[in-house]
Amino acid sequence: MAAADDLSTPLGQDKPKPRRIPVPAVVPRAIAGVLGLCLLVFAVWLMVVDDPYGGEPIAVVATGGRSQPPGKPADGRSPPSPSGADAGAAPMGDKGSGAARGTVTIIDGMSGKRQEVPIGQPATSGGAAKPTGGDAAGRTANPGQGADTRAKPPIDPRLVEMTQYGPIPKIGPDGARAGDVYARPASSAAGKPGPRVAIVVSGLGVGAAGTSEALARLPGSVTLAFSPYETDIERWVNRARGEGHEILMQVPMEPVDYPDNDPGPRTLLTTVGADQNLDRLHWFMSRFQGYVGVANYMGARFTANETAAAPVLADVAKRGLIYFDDATSPRSLANQLSGASSGAFAKADVALDAVPTGAEIDNALARLEAVARDHGVAVGTATALPLSIDRIAQWAKAAEGRGLALVPISAVASKPKST
Repeated sequence: MAAADDLSTPLGQDKPKPRRIPVPAVVPRAIAGVLGLCLLVFAVWLMVVDDPYGGEPIAVVATGGRSQPPGKPADGRSPPSPSGADAGAAPMGDKGSGAARGTVTIIDGMSGKRQEVPIGQPATSGGAAKPTGGDAAGRTANPGQGADTRAKPPIDPRLVEMTQYGPIPKIGPDGARAGDVYARPASSAAGKPGPRVAIVVSGLGVGAAGTSEALARLPGSVTLAFSPYETDIERWVNRARGEGHEILMQVPMEPVDYPDNDPGPRTLLTTVGADQNLDRLHWFMSRFQGYVGVANYMGARFTANETAAAPVLADVAKRGLIYFDDATSPRSLANQLSGASSGAFAKADVALDAVPTGAEIDNALARLEAVARDHGVAVGTATALPLSIDRIAQWAKAAEGRGLALVPISAVASKPKST
């Protein structure tokens, strides 16, 4: 019978049930009390401890500079003038009397915005650090580069129109034009008879390394075209102008394959009205001052559309600016439209780094030289690639010895007609 019971009894039912150990009610209360105490201590710490950085790591930099007089910024510069001109900051590594000078880069962790903060820059009676070790022309030594840096030319208040976006160029009441006022003074070599060559290097301001390399190696006669999007663009432009370069502002325009190929925010488009395109153009124009003209960035579709392009080029002309066409689109109407608007115009003859190899860039420079000898003048364009900068710099060193004059873009642009 016992065997039968063993067979009919479900497996595992004859095992004794585990004994549960009762948890005293005081334990959960103790845990809750400890957590509450921790929260109370944290709240008291927030109220008592003065730590605006919330425990983030910080670094203290000893500048060794002298204290600034009241009412002046910490970098020793005077407040901006009504014309929008800036006193300008010296390049990192420059030295002035009284203290070492340099910059600290602060990066916003939320937006990624970069801000260059000068440190240790001594104050002067004029508000800006005075260059030392310069010559009578105002040039100062640029440490580590072996090149001279000129004091930044001022912004002419006659040529400034205030808009909702800030100052933009205009023709002065006396007829003065930005394309003339901000032009590089003619050198003795440019005045000699013989072929003249202008080179425009574009895409400056996008990367600090490439921009710094271009400023260090390219002679002042090379024209530099800057992208409008970089947050620190005005500092680069001020430095380039101070070193004698003419400046062009690149305006993004609609390419054929837009929007798959998007030049960037506020691109001028054939699908929007003239008023909106002019509004976008004025935003670009306000990004910095002191440029002699405007250059297209992409824009094969836009510059081929007369309805879209005509109001833009007319506005460029009426503000006393040169329009530079990089000749990437054979369908561009920029030459005809600039002429109809009585504006100054220049166009590239040779793209120097269409094939970005050393041998091809050298071949393109040879073609540029041949065009100059045949027609008396030639214009080349290149992007700010390290290889392009290197080959152009090497070519420029020997250009004068071969009877060529390297000139800025204003020297070869067509003159605006009187209106």
